[in-house]
Amino acid sequence: MSFIDRLRARWRDHDTLLCVGLDPEPARFPAHLRDAPDAVFEFCRAIVDATAELACAFKPQIGHFAALGAEEALARLVAHIHHTHPGVPVILDSKRGDIGSTARHYAAEAFDRYGADAVTVNPYLGRDSVEPFLERADRGVIVLCRTSNPGSGEFQDLVVEGRPLYQHVADRVARDWNGNGNCMLVMGATWPEELAQVRARVGELPFLVPGIGAQGGDVDAVLRNAATADGSGLAISSSRAILYAGGGADFAAAARTAALAQRDQINRARGR
Repeated sequence: MSFIDRLRARWRDHDTLLCVGLDPEPARFPAHLRDAPDAVFEFCRAIVDATAELACAFKPQIGHFAALGAEEALARLVAHIHHTHPGVPVILDSKRGDIGSTARHYAAEAFDRYGADAVTVNPYLGRDSVEPFLERADRGVIVLCRTSNPGSGEFQDLVVEGRPLYQHVADRVARDWNGNGNCMLVMGATWPEELAQVRARVGELPFLVPGIGAQGGDVDAVLRNAATADGSGLAISSSRAILYAGGGADFAAAARTAALAQRDQINRARGR
């Protein structure tokens, strides 16, 4: 089953659009884990096991692992998800984008070394920089379009041939890059009008939507402007609000409670 098929199965069969981000910061771990020799893996595994039932996907952020020298923990974490929670796909958030020969190595890193089901990519070097990802038809390619950060408009809003650049990206992905049906767009929750504009341009193409919670995105606005006709089409990502909902020995239970609240908030917004 392809990444997109697995994601749609989670939406349909488990009634969840919540993507749980995995951004480990040891300084915020509960005290009993901070000095543990395998703290990154143990913390993330506990979060995964507590929230898997509620998640449409998990999204480990590679920079958080690499900065800690925890790449091996990341590989074991992805393997654990696949073995213990096989229905939940893994999105590697790495935002890769480089010349074609290097991009092939980045694709191998994401899909072969780490075993990710999908990866985020940067489109600004053009199609040859993402082709090695696109040709892996069973894996997902999630292209940065209108990102949630405050400075995103510095380039993404530049008007090119009468339209902002992010709309050109959306059009190109939907029209030319999605030949294998394995593409998504990154669309920030912080830009509800842009969500609506891009949804109108790309039809049913799925969105990965960061920016709710700590970044201030509004769940109701996201669903109103970006959901597909059946109330799905979105993987709405939340990281810190779930990971660090509790700071004691019961941190995983607190994470589950936070994830359940966010899942239910999303479902209320979609009329479920």
